[in-house]
Amino acid sequence: MKERKRVLGTESFDDIDDNIGIVMPILTDCDVDEDFTEGMEKVGDVLPILPLRNMVLFPGVALPVVVGRPKSMRLIKEAVHKKSLIGVVCQKDMATEEPGFDDLYETGVIADVVRVLEMPDGTTTVILQGKKRFELNEISESEPYLTGKITILEDTMPDKTDREFEALISTIKDLTVKMLGAVADPPRDLIFSIKNNKNILYLINFSCSNIPSGAAEKQQLLLISDLKDRAYRLLFILNREYQLVELKASIQMKTHEDINQQQKEYFLQQQIKTIQEELGGNINELEIKELREKAAKKKWPASVAEIFEKEIRKLERLHPQSPDFSIQTQYVQTIVNLPWNECSKDNFNLAHAQKVLDRDHYGLEKVKERIIEHLAVLKLKGDMKSPIICLYGPPGVGKTSLGRSVAEALNRKYVRISLGGLHDEAEIRGHRRTYIGAMCGRIIQNLQKAGTSNPVFILDEIDKVTNDFKGDPASALLEVLDPEQNNTFHDNYLDIDYDLSKVMFIATANNLNTISQPLLDRMELIEVSGYIMEEKVEIATKHLVPKQLSIHGIDKGKVKFQKKALQAIIESYTRESGVRELDKKIAKVMRKLARKIASDEAIPSVIKPEDLHEYLGAVEYTRDKYQGNEYAGVVTGLAWTAVGGEILFVESSLSKGKGAKLTLTGNLGDVMKESAMLALEYIHAHASLFNINEDMFENWNVHIHVPEGAIPKDGPSAGITMVTSLVSAFTQRKVKSNLAMTGEITLRGKVLPVGGIKEKILAAKRAGIKELILCKENRKDIEEIKSEYLKGLTFHYVEDIQQVVDLALLREKVRNPLF
Repeated sequence: MKERKRVLGTESFDDIDDNIGIVMPILTDCDVDEDFTEGMEKVGDVLPILPLRNMVLFPGVALPVVVGRPKSMRLIKEAVHKKSLIGVVCQKDMATEEPGFDDLYETGVIADVVRVLEMPDGTTTVILQGKKRFELNEISESEPYLTGKITILEDTMPDKTDREFEALISTIKDLTVKMLGAVADPPRDLIFSIKNNKNILYLINFSCSNIPSGAAEKQQLLLISDLKDRAYRLLFILNREYQLVELKASIQMKTHEDINQQQKEYFLQQQIKTIQEELGGNINELEIKELREKAAKKKWPASVAEIFEKEIRKLERLHPQSPDFSIQTQYVQTIVNLPWNECSKDNFNLAHAQKVLDRDHYGLEKVKERIIEHLAVLKLKGDMKSPIICLYGPPGVGKTSLGRSVAEALNRKYVRISLGGLHDEAEIRGHRRTYIGAMCGRIIQNLQKAGTSNPVFILDEIDKVTNDFKGDPASALLEVLDPEQNNTFHDNYLDIDYDLSKVMFIATANNLNTISQPLLDRMELIEVSGYIMEEKVEIATKHLVPKQLSIHGIDKGKVKFQKKALQAIIESYTRESGVRELDKKIAKVMRKLARKIASDEAIPSVIKPEDLHEYLGAVEYTRDKYQGNEYAGVVTGLAWTAVGGEILFVESSLSKGKGAKLTLTGNLGDVMKESAMLALEYIHAHASLFNINEDMFENWNVHIHVPEGAIPKDGPSAGITMVTSLVSAFTQRKVKSNLAMTGEITLRGKVLPVGGIKEKILAAKRAGIKELILCKENRKDIEEIKSEYLKGLTFHYVEDIQQVVDLALLREKVRNPLF
């Protein structure tokens, strides 16, 4: 270039060029050669090609390039020697060492080598001046450097009278100057030159070269032939990048302001501290005054008032900046916020209480009776220690929800805490105040929330309390649930005795076996047994269906369930003692109906049993049915499970063999295995009573199996069933039809009582059983069951095994060729 190309300033946002170096576009004074055509007459169809890394050269722009590749060095030396122009093209991937045609962008710029500088560090820097754009048609990779066939591209200039273009250029100038001004030390000469340069093509290309974008976006700008379109695209990029610059500046400003605010607050805190020390007073006097006003309204004992006064004086002496100040404030607030001797007034209307309990829960007569009794005593006496009730039974029978109904019936506040998985004693009794973050236990916390000293307090899942190295919460509950001790309950944090005797505690549990005996001894146990079919249908009709209609946004009365449909759901799609699974199945039907309604499809007004397959799919459960008495050795027993009663079959068979081997299958527990061995030994010892040949015990192997082998079974209640099965197998006598039995046996032949009688009777009715054999002592359990549950059943009460065999086995024998 000639001397008129003086360097006015440098600025760049790019990183790496041809091989290694840093890109620094140079703004030049371009009053002459405004269209950059000087020397273009020498350019033919073929040009030497210089590939650049991560840099795009624009017409009119001068850029320094650090040259490192041998081919590039040879090209530069020859161009300087011959004073010829070269083609400059950007690589697509800067990591490519030997680029070919596919590795280069198809649009490049013809350039003049202005100057070659040997740098002190041994590298060579070349200053290139862009001329015209060209399109690269093909490339030759032959030595000593790359050459390519090109087609020169012309820029389309807008009309000089285009006012829109003039405004566009002015906006680009302003944005470029703003971005340069955002730099910490802006180049004033460069800003001055941009403002006063009249060469529009050069100004646009210089701004394109300086945008802080990657090579790909710059290459897109170079592709645009129409100068107005290129200017618009450039303005879009400049706006985007300037917004990013402003955002960065805003973030820095906010951070700076935040630091200033912290310093200001620290300074003010120091001033407050100094003023406080000078005055010798407490700026929290207003808060302490409020605490004293609250305390004046409390009905607490004199001993509590004395402790409060002592603690509030200690708080007054503490400095607000002291670490102990917030701890002491929290403790005093805890004392004040507790409902000392503040009780809600009980509603002694027994008819109202009965109505509320009947409205919310179907059945559960024992529980309702106990609540009404408690109300009656309260009404007569005026004051009494509240009972500690424990409702136990299978899941989903309404134990927890019963507590809310009790609270409403008594007009008391309702509080519930879940004890499932609780393993820290401090959750019950609280932490001592010496610990950091200490707080009172959950009993005291919930009394604060309730605001009264006589709420209905539900201790949910008390059988799932665990213990570990942090203590034993079950032992901590002993004091809470003992009516003789809980009038002076001691919380470690509060450190003042609190009277819990007016609280009505209702604990719930699924299994009593996991509760410690001392804890059980302190509670009044009320069994909430499973519901029978008729009860479940009533619960679904009165409670579950209306609730699910409301939840799913379906108008009341739009859909009804036939009772037979509800019975089908209960029998074929649920297996539980409660109604939780039934509720889910009804909800599933409602979702299907809601979808149809939302899709403007017709829905049935009445759900029938035959519709259930569409809404609930295939039948999930089938109830065991009585299978007849055509086989010897097959006897029907009764079993209790967590989801209700079931019938089970005990099968015995004999096979010839030596050694009197006994085989037990069916996933039996230890107690049940012992019952089987006991039964066989009893029959062996009393073979003559049953007309069994003694030789059979030596020459026949015995196999006892209980079907559904995947399900674990245990317990002693199948004892008489196994004896009957074995006697039937040894004698081949038929078992009386439609008969089931349950009872434990002893080696002396006595029959002992068993539990779960109600559930077992319901299972027998479902299976079509007509007669039941029970221990004589189980008669009392039968008498407590409603008469409607016992219709169609005949009960035989026995005391020894001989009676069982006489009742259960017929004289008729099964035809068997082996006997």
